This record gives sequence, C-alpha cells and structure tokens, in this order.
Amino acid sequence: MFIGILGVEYMLHGNESLKDKRRVANSLKQKVRTKFNVSIAEVGTEENMGRLALAVVSVSNDKRHLESRLTKCLSMMEAACDEEMIYSDIEIMGSEMP
Repeated sequence: MFIGILGVEYMLHGNESLKDKRRVANSLKQKVRTKFNVSIAEVGTEENMGRLALAVVSVSNDKRHLESRLTKCLSMMEAACDEEMIYSDIEIMGSEMP
C-alpha cells in the first residue's frame, strides 16, 4: 500500500479578505475532488490572507499509478488557478504488501 501527498502553495496577489481566499481555495478543492477523487484540505496558512497552502492525499496499491495521479493533479492545479504557485512537492510513502 502506498500513500501519496501532494503539497502546493500559492501566493495570492492582491488578496485582502478571507472571502477572496476562500473563493480561490474552494474552487480549487472542488475541481480536484471532482476530477481525481482524492482528499484535499487547506493546511498551515489559515491566518495568512496572502498565501494558500493545500495538501492532496491519495492511497493506491500501485506506486506508479499514484505518482501519475498526483502529477496530473498538480498539472491541473497549475492550469486551473490564476494565482502564482510558489511551491509544490510530491511525496510517496509505503511499500509493497507481502
């Protein structure tokens, strides 16, 4: 079993309110959930109106499939959001089951 985590962070230029930040976050989260059937949540930047950090998590029995899913998810998140993505990282944990 493998667990994959995709972390992304956006710089929200010109964002001055929680409402604007939530609009961006909710739009991205809905698109990602609908297309890839993964878990996604805002992490660590709740108090900062100028940044948005999201974590995407998925589980699979096939490491290559999981890497492919998260890579496609990252590509879609880059294309679907007008905000500047300043960080992204994919981490795969786990091992083959005996």
